[in-house]
Amino acid sequence: MLTPISSSTRELLSLDGLWQFALSDENVPRPWSDLLDTPLEAPVPASYNDVFADQRIHDHVGWVWYQRSVRVPRGWHGGRIVLRVGAATHEGVVYVDDALVAHHVGGYTPFEADITSVARPGQEARITIGVNNELTNETIPPGTVETNELGRRTQKYRHDFYNYAGLPRSIHIYSTPAAFIEDITVRTDFDGRDGRVDYEVAVHGGGRVLVTLRDASGIVVAEADEAEGSLRVTNAAAWQPGRAYLYSLRVQLHDDDSDSLGDEYTLSVGIRSVRIDGSKFLINGEPFYFRGFGKHEDSAIRGRGYDAAFLVHDFALMKWVGANSFRTSHYPYAEEYLDYADRHGIVVIDETPAVGLNLGIGGGVHGRADRNAFSETMFNDRTRDAHAQSIRELIARDKNHPSVVMWSIANEPESVESGARDYFLPLVNMTRELDPTRPVTYANEYRGTFTNDGLADLFDVLCLNRYYGWYADPGDLELAEVRLETELRGWAQTFGRPIIITEYGADTMAGLHSVLTQPWSEEFQTQLIDVYHRVFDRIEEVVGEHVWNFADFQTSAGVTRVDGNRKGVFTRDRRPKLVAHQLRKRWIAANESEDER
Repeated sequence: MLTPISSSTRELLSLDGLWQFALSDENVPRPWSDLLDTPLEAPVPASYNDVFADQRIHDHVGWVWYQRSVRVPRGWHGGRIVLRVGAATHEGVVYVDDALVAHHVGGYTPFEADITSVARPGQEARITIGVNNELTNETIPPGTVETNELGRRTQKYRHDFYNYAGLPRSIHIYSTPAAFIEDITVRTDFDGRDGRVDYEVAVHGGGRVLVTLRDASGIVVAEADEAEGSLRVTNAAAWQPGRAYLYSLRVQLHDDDSDSLGDEYTLSVGIRSVRIDGSKFLINGEPFYFRGFGKHEDSAIRGRGYDAAFLVHDFALMKWVGANSFRTSHYPYAEEYLDYADRHGIVVIDETPAVGLNLGIGGGVHGRADRNAFSETMFNDRTRDAHAQSIRELIARDKNHPSVVMWSIANEPESVESGARDYFLPLVNMTRELDPTRPVTYANEYRGTFTNDGLADLFDVLCLNRYYGWYADPGDLELAEVRLETELRGWAQTFGRPIIITEYGADTMAGLHSVLTQPWSEEFQTQLIDVYHRVFDRIEEVVGEHVWNFADFQTSAGVTRVDGNRKGVFTRDRRPKLVAHQLRKRWIAANESEDER
């Protein structure tokens, strides 16, 4: 799926701003059929939960409605008019005036509707978007909706981050010609010092395709006149971690008869390769060591809403601390994150929203499951269908980003019971078919060990979330060091594959200090992190460390959560805790050592 852009043949109009907003009302069964009768206005993009300082809205379970009018540019005659929703968490419907034009399930990927037949150039159109935040055992992520004795509906879920809802990404309408470029797929590699850009262009309506690849200075380095082919770039400049280099691929669609330009789309291309060699993770043939974080799209008031200032500041903090990578835990982030990572050489593990497929975890607390997770009454074939859709949509959106080096198709799923393998095997196979160029992984939780895990051999890289000294043996760092090293050596000897510790850390209250080994203190967080690093440095198969989490973030209410999860290296308003300086010293030194080599 191509990101909407302005070009010589396309125009783009943002619908971001304030929209009329209302909760669902049984007395208004068709809210799209007229103007919303509401005094409320909601910002887009943003989650709505924290905006209004209203507990009823914050806790609402079910549908909400957004509405605004837009005048379609009068110059858009004769072409195609498309409405694109960046995300609707977790189910969305779109009406133009009274016409239903789109329905989508899945809260973190975009969807579009061709509205040419219902949106008249030069005239106003009323756009109404309904968003439903309900999660069930057959959605990704999963959850359950319960009704208590007060008649209040509540949403329960097992993932440890707040179920923010609404329209967290931008909304656009855009135009294309009637015959248009529908999709572009790019795959890159190296033949010696020469780069290879394999491409495939999908068009709607026919026409002749011309492809031109330019370097960063605008010089043409390769071109072709076919819809599918391979471009060779002599002495190509590689896209590298920390040293991004982007080429520009211009695709033009010309009319078969007149040869006039019909459509044009330009895509940034980074030439790089990704391979696994034994226990090494190779980017452009060189071993790469992941340093960074699991993150969240999370900030005060906006919730999960995209904010350009936070994006730039978060990347600036990652650069300051010496990070070279992050995981989009636990869902696809706004496309702007990947665009920025492409331009600045930040490596990304791109993850689906498949979190919570484990009955032994609830709100971050690990325990024992009392029944099978994979069954007809819990995570079943329909759940897997939704999971497959989330993988397809993730890859369709993000396949051309050089920063994305690996797909993570789940976080901490049940991996021990026999049904887990039957559930995941088709998903792994499908992921490889959709993109054979990137490794595939999942993030394993501690009940799946190197002796009983039923999934690890299906994947290319072992990603482990471990909390020795915190959830396991809390406060005992000597024991944590022994048990962590024993387990990591077991994984290394059993599988011989790259190991990335994708989560490790401890909840920490900023400003709490102690001369003792005191959990929740800033000193304890640094001590625990130091224990993990000593172990990592002794095990060759460990090729990455992603601290959990980049910043404190909001969760559902609970006695183990003090206004959210406090494992952040930075506070929720991005102030560094003591551990940030410790990480900076380690990671900057490691980066300098790699540069010298």
